[in-house]
Amino acid sequence: MNVIQPNCRVQFTAEDIEFIISVLGTGNRSAESLVRLLADEEARDLILDDGSLFQALLDQRGCLRVSTHFYFYVLVRQVFKRSGIEDRVIADYVAEVLAQYSQIEHTRCHVGGKPRPMDYFIDMLAALQTADDRTGFYIRTHIGNQSLFLSGIFPERIRYRAEYKGAPDLKYYEELGRTNFRAASDHRLAHRYDLAAIFGTLAERFRATRLALNELTDRLLSIGDAEFPMSKLFGRFGPAN
Repeated sequence: MNVIQPNCRVQFTAEDIEFIISVLGTGNRSAESLVRLLADEEARDLILDDGSLFQALLDQRGCLRVSTHFYFYVLVRQVFKRSGIEDRVIADYVAEVLAQYSQIEHTRCHVGGKPRPMDYFIDMLAALQTADDRTGFYIRTHIGNQSLFLSGIFPERIRYRAEYKGAPDLKYYEELGRTNFRAASDHRLAHRYDLAAIFGTLAERFRATRLALNELTDRLLSIGDAEFPMSKLFGRFGPAN
């Protein structure tokens, strides 16, 4: 059972640093200065907020030789700022969710004692009825993360299925995510993992967060159609991933 942490900003690769230097550096001396600044947490955060990095990622054609952690953090941070979500830790957590979910297997809910991973919310909600304390916390965080991921990245798929197949609509996903993030924020393990404030914010601002991710989808990732295969998005990354 994997509990996602806001770790994007501490997982950057050498290729990520090379990309930053290629965009913001203007010579060897500047490159050396950037490397030193990136070692400082406060300076690093200011560098990552530079709009030039955001634009360079959008303008890049073909395979991106950057990590998913770097890519998603820069993009999520920018669209969250535009939506009034200023806390970098929230952007880092959501970017880590996207980076984790870039591997389809991580979108599945794996629980000890279950012969198969759970793919559907109805199964996860049923499992909560008999889950022990720790497993219940994990399932609730997974439901919150998956509700945000699906409603944020695939809103058109949800609308399509709701309209033509009678599936749950976006309001259902919002309520499901909000409720489970709230329950997870009050759990003792949320305090142990230092996630209580993050879950509390995501519960309170679930819709705003979802809408910001919709902007990311519509304007930046171009995966809004009802049957867009995940591989087309994450196939953009090169060896740095």
